[in-house]
Amino acid sequence: MNVLDWLSGLGYLGIAIGLMLEVIPSEIVLGYGGYMISEGTIGFAGAVIAGTIGGTIAQLFLYWLGFYGGRPVLEKYGKYLLINKHHIDVSEQWFKKYGPGVIFSARFIPVVRHAISIPAGIARMSFVKFTLYTVAAVIPWTMFFLYLGMVLGENWAGIKDAAKPYIIPVAIIALIAGIIYFLLKKRNKR
Repeated sequence: MNVLDWLSGLGYLGIAIGLMLEVIPSEIVLGYGGYMISEGTIGFAGAVIAGTIGGTIAQLFLYWLGFYGGRPVLEKYGKYLLINKHHIDVSEQWFKKYGPGVIFSARFIPVVRHAISIPAGIARMSFVKFTLYTVAAVIPWTMFFLYLGMVLGENWAGIKDAAKPYIIPVAIIALIAGIIYFLLKKRNKR
């Protein structure tokens, strides 16, 4: 917990840095941020802004890694970012199957949510479109876990258990939204 104590001492900046580095899962960083809100240390709006900035920058880093380094660099050095070949394979399959819209929906699906930025970079997806989809997904993710952390208060460490009942339905809704996006895009091409 020393890292969390250090990050909490930084307030909003600590949330942003915690999400940028992704050493601690985002659920834990945001849950602790929610706890800090419940204690009155920081405000909800500022925490959402910090979480959105930190979460987006983390994904932009992976996007640029894919854009400039490609798959060979990722296979060689991805292990240092906790990304293995399987993560890259799965995210590439999702990106090929569902197109750019998967950038939004995949943010709510464990394992795929971080790695999906890589094939977006490899495919040279528009930077602006990538950033918009990412921010649109990072905001509700950030708000949800901050809220859970606020509700849990001192019991914030149980955030993963508290979030479990919501993650699968949210992942299913995100997947359905991605499929609808894909179908609409295909229909518009005709």
